[in-house]
Amino acid sequence: MLQKPRGRGRPSTQADPEPDWGGAGEEGPSTSRGAGGSSQGSRASLSAPTVGPRTQKQLELKVAELVQFLLIKDQKKIPIKRTDILKHVVGDYRDVYPNLLKLAAERLQYVFGYKLVELEPKSHSYILINMLEPVEADAEMRGDQGTPISGLLMIVLGLIFMKGNTITETEVWDFLRRLGVYPTKKHLIFGDPKKLITEDFVRQRYLEYRRIPHTDPVDYELQWGPRTNLETSKMKVLKFVAKVHNQDPKDWPTQYCEALADEESRARPATASAPATSS
Repeated sequence: MLQKPRGRGRPSTQADPEPDWGGAGEEGPSTSRGAGGSSQGSRASLSAPTVGPRTQKQLELKVAELVQFLLIKDQKKIPIKRTDILKHVVGDYRDVYPNLLKLAAERLQYVFGYKLVELEPKSHSYILINMLEPVEADAEMRGDQGTPISGLLMIVLGLIFMKGNTITETEVWDFLRRLGVYPTKKHLIFGDPKKLITEDFVRQRYLEYRRIPHTDPVDYELQWGPRTNLETSKMKVLKFVAKVHNQDPKDWPTQYCEALADEESRARPATASAPATSS
């Protein structure tokens, strides 16, 4: 989805490309600082001829399987051993195991808000650490899982903003499927992802969801809801996207200018409503 950001200072007259947050097999910067490392080298290795007859789709599915395994194991809060990962997930993909682990770590960080850290180097044991700050402190939205749900919301908000403030539901699921999140499958962390995005977030007024007229098959579009505009800002969401890419927000000049204008607009009412001081 999101192509590599344009160089700083380059003029643009239309919305910059929407985010492509690290789907396997596509180049893009990584935010992982634990076992994840940099995603560029891992993707290059996975795409290299050394992978033999395996297809890119097979490798992506193996990464998704590894992510699910790590999330399940983390529920017990017991260090996850590399021997278990190799035995139960990796199998005959051992030759690309380091790259699979890097991609899985990257996905864990920017989708679920977890950082994969090697706890005991001698025994090669890993743990997951919560890293992502929630959008807000409302307990109803956060639920028991907290930050991972906030992370999914931030991803959807980022997609909407980078797409030009409106995105079709089809485009959202096309992106989320690459992250192992499907509209018709129950998810370990998110439960029913379609219900969470198109009902729960809508009911909580983080998103607006409406049918697009005259579409066949029927499609829907998503926009920011009024609660999002109150609790966060375009600049904060752009910084989230930039953090995912290990880039500067200014690397997307169109969105950066729009976010600056939004910041100025937010500041004006506060200035105008400030009480006058007596002389």
